Amino acid sequence: MNDRIPSLWEEKLAADPGHSQWYVERFRTLVAEGSDIVGEARTVDAMVARGSRILDAGCGLGRVGGHLASVGHTVVGVDVDPTLIDAACQDHPAVTWLVGDLSRLDLEAHGIPELFDAIVCAGNVLPFAAPSTRQDVLRGFARHLRSGGRAIVGFGTDRGYAVPEFLAHVAGAGLQPELLLATWDLVPWSEGGDFIVAILRRAEVAAG
Repeated sequence: MNDRIPSLWEEKLAADPGHSQWYVERFRTLVAEGSDIVGEARTVDAMVARGSRILDAGCGLGRVGGHLASVGHTVVGVDVDPTLIDAACQDHPAVTWLVGDLSRLDLEAHGIPELFDAIVCAGNVLPFAAPSTRQDVLRGFARHLRSGGRAIVGFGTDRGYAVPEFLAHVAGAGLQPELLLATWDLVPWSEGGDFIVAILRRAEVAAG
């Protein structure tokens, strides 16, 4: 649609078209050197039952979702960058990877009507979303979670998305903060920290 607002990531690519490929090669080099690049995935794996349905939102080249699939989960990954999705398809061909705008997330339109047990949004995906669409991204997470499902969102707090604004968007999206951490290895969060990992729960739907 013509009225779609480009993300800050897309603006970055417009200014530097080679950035996506540089990003892919950077992480492939880290893997080749033996670096651990799946810490976020291990945290999410510990939070869900084996065989869970997990959405990797802003999946990049699939480093998180690919690992989660390898340990037995059903994973769908979505990213706005076709170059990163191509890399994810090459590196993790058994996973469903889709090019898409998280602020307009509609997986049912892609033939995926099932809701998810968890959504992981690692890296700095939300700060790279256009500021006016960040709450829309979180609303999309709430729509795609089963009742009681959780979204795990991590980003640097020095990237133009303040924690109070984020938490206001969380509330407006129909999600509830369950736990705030400073790192993916479960260090408690404190005000003024430079990174946040927020575990958000979709409220249970009351019978009635």
